[in-house]
Amino acid sequence: MLSKFYIKDHVKMALEEDIGFGDITTENLAEDDDMLCGELNTRSDGILCGVEVFKTVFELLSDDVKINFYFKDGDRIQKGDKIADFSGPAKWLLMGERVALNYMQRMSGIATETRKYQDAIGSYKAKIVDTRKTTPNFRAFEKYSVKVGGGALHRFNLSDCAMIKDNHIRLAGSITNAVEKLRKNISHAHKIEVECDTLEQVKEAVECKVDIIMLDNMSIENMKKAVEIINHTAVVEASGNVNLKTVNAIASTGVDIISSSAIVAKAPTLDLGFDM
Repeated sequence: MLSKFYIKDHVKMALEEDIGFGDITTENLAEDDDMLCGELNTRSDGILCGVEVFKTVFELLSDDVKINFYFKDGDRIQKGDKIADFSGPAKWLLMGERVALNYMQRMSGIATETRKYQDAIGSYKAKIVDTRKTTPNFRAFEKYSVKVGGGALHRFNLSDCAMIKDNHIRLAGSITNAVEKLRKNISHAHKIEVECDTLEQVKEAVECKVDIIMLDNMSIENMKKAVEIINHTAVVEASGNVNLKTVNAIASTGVDIISSSAIVAKAPTLDLGFDM
């Protein structure tokens, strides 16, 4: 999902942001022939994510930096594991350390949190998916991390899918009006999703033959009723009040996907050490 060209361009901007007009500490302490070696270690359990991004940071800085990873994206890592060895000019290792760690710690944290949610769903068919509550200009990396963690992906941006939410319904006057107007204007290749707060809205969405129906902040009892009403005529998404304590019960209602911003927005970074 992440092309090498996209990664390279993004990392370039991140390095420019961090280095600014120069690393005044390192450039005044390190000689050109000073060399360092060390290890990338994990200080907590989790799911590794961001190996190629980490490598790209140093590839852009110097061809003389060598990194050897012992794990790949999606692997479970445990506290104390050595993830990689590295060696090279001290100047470039010190200059790239923070940016490389920022990417990998954030991405691994999201992958780890996603895996917790998918594991909590257990044997039910539902998949945990992300939302658009992401960090501006970092969405591709966050969505990639969700996928690495075992989750599935919602729409990438506003042009992927027509999603009729409560404010759209107010604007159009009804679900039916909104769907009819959209069908006249959007491509046949685009799906239509409707956010429903009540069972009456679910029935209206079914009558409109939409592709996806989101059950927003419904009780477990009402979600079960909604799944019966929809009866496989649309993909069923559950959203709202999703956390590690509730996700299994939500999955038990028979929904197909469970969307949650928590797997990205509330994911803690994974503690990694760049030990020279």
